[in-house]
Amino acid sequence: MLSVTGLTKSFPGARALDGVDLAVGPGEVHALIGENGAGKSTLIKVLTGVYRPDGGEIVLDGAPVRFATPLEAQHAGISTIYQEVNLVPLMSVARNLFLGREPRGRLGLIDFGRMHRAADEALRSLGLRVDVRRPLRSLGVGAQQMVALARAVSVDARVVVMDEPTSSLEPREVRTLFGVIRMLRERGIAVIYVSHRLDELYEICDTVTVLRDGRRVHGGPIAGLERLRLVSLMLGREMGQVRGEGRTKFSHQHGSHQHGAGGPGGAGASGTHREPVLEASGLTLRQVLHGVSVRVRPGEVVGLGGLLGSGRTETAKAVAGALAPESGRVVVAGAPVRTGSTPAAIRAGISLLPEDRKAEGIVPGLSVRENIALAALPGLARFGLVDDARIDRLVETFMKRLRIKAAGPHQKVGELSGGNQQKVLLARWLAMRPKVLLLDEPTRGIDVGAKAEVQTLIDELAGEGLGVVLISSDMEELIEGSDRVVVLKDGAVVAELAGAEVTEDRLLAAIATGGAAPPPPDGNTGGNTDGIDGAADGTASANTVGDGGGHD
Repeated sequence: MLSVTGLTKSFPGARALDGVDLAVGPGEVHALIGENGAGKSTLIKVLTGVYRPDGGEIVLDGAPVRFATPLEAQHAGISTIYQEVNLVPLMSVARNLFLGREPRGRLGLIDFGRMHRAADEALRSLGLRVDVRRPLRSLGVGAQQMVALARAVSVDARVVVMDEPTSSLEPREVRTLFGVIRMLRERGIAVIYVSHRLDELYEICDTVTVLRDGRRVHGGPIAGLERLRLVSLMLGREMGQVRGEGRTKFSHQHGSHQHGAGGPGGAGASGTHREPVLEASGLTLRQVLHGVSVRVRPGEVVGLGGLLGSGRTETAKAVAGALAPESGRVVVAGAPVRTGSTPAAIRAGISLLPEDRKAEGIVPGLSVRENIALAALPGLARFGLVDDARIDRLVETFMKRLRIKAAGPHQKVGELSGGNQQKVLLARWLAMRPKVLLLDEPTRGIDVGAKAEVQTLIDELAGEGLGVVLISSDMEELIEGSDRVVVLKDGAVVAELAGAEVTEDRLLAAIATGGAAPPPPDGNTGGNTDGIDGAADGTASANTVGDGGGHD
């Protein structure tokens, strides 16, 4: 029904798609998967007319096609359901269902009666009973997603692209969605299904294409593909590839280090017996987090492992007050912290380096100096007036310590390299003298040299007694940089690895099967891939986790 051959697409400084092939037949549900930056979103946007490809061929139902707009793609028979509902909140449910194709009477006016009846019938077929005259915004997010689904399947579609369609759905709605997908399969409609939930993929999909760094690294039936192998393909790590000597772990390096004196964790205490500097327990956020708990001691680097969408970023944001959990508590150095409040978290000594530094971190139009001093300004003022001399001393200190390469403190931060922008963000939060530093993908998008500098700096900070939480999609970075790794899946903690357990095989096994398998008798640390953690009745989990602002 749809085939893609040698598709390429480049943006300034990046090749998003590099000779990608994909084919999906009538009545086939085809999984499209990959981590952040793999090229999934770019491929979907090329298929749906948002982007024009630089090269390659797209063939739809035997005829070559190339779309200039999404409307052209829709008219050709490619319909898309996006993760974020892309409808009009102020319009009625019925108007959203028939937007751009409203039924009209003889005088060319909209036939509202016919439209309301058709809308009600379309939604009832999906198990949704609502007043179609109500504004869309009056419905819950899950119901809005079902309206988007009804719109997508009600057009004369030959290919339906579903981008994380269960992200806002309850378990009952997920079962309804899977029923609709099976109905589409019976009608001979091809479905391209994008999801990070392995349970869903194995339940509903027939075939799979894995993208990594803009290239297709695997394609074929999903039924005979081991979960561990699938995870390995996504992350670019071979099963059984175990690294040798890595970073010295906490119990050896930080357990009794001498350079912790004066650091946030206090001096002289043995690391293994120190009280936690951070205790986050039972963090629960509907559809996102399910009783997540993380403990960090002074001088310890705790990694958060898991696939994209596992809840890593949401955990960090909940600890830092950027998300308000429905239940759970956060304690820093023995003192409770009000959850859902970023100012309270900052005052308690929690700092978060966000995953998307351009959208949530730097202010590109401001100077290096202004970006570094931004969070510390209240403490640098006297009688409400900012003390420029104190700011200059602070900025000079951190530019030297972090080796920030810039023409000077007054250069715009947007003009710096990605690595130096990341260092500016680190400087901003280190200027606050935090007790806990949450690092979400701290080396993403920066060159090798800057990456090594940032990793060294993280080790130095831990050596000074700072508690560090490290989130990274780079397994090598996570394993070598962490003393312990807490593994998340579908918003819940499924394993915790410490010391010699922190190996690639054990981490892959935990991610793939939802638990850390014990090493076999021969000493190989490979995990058992036979354990399947799906629901007993065969239905997929509807736990929802966001993508944390990452971009393909």
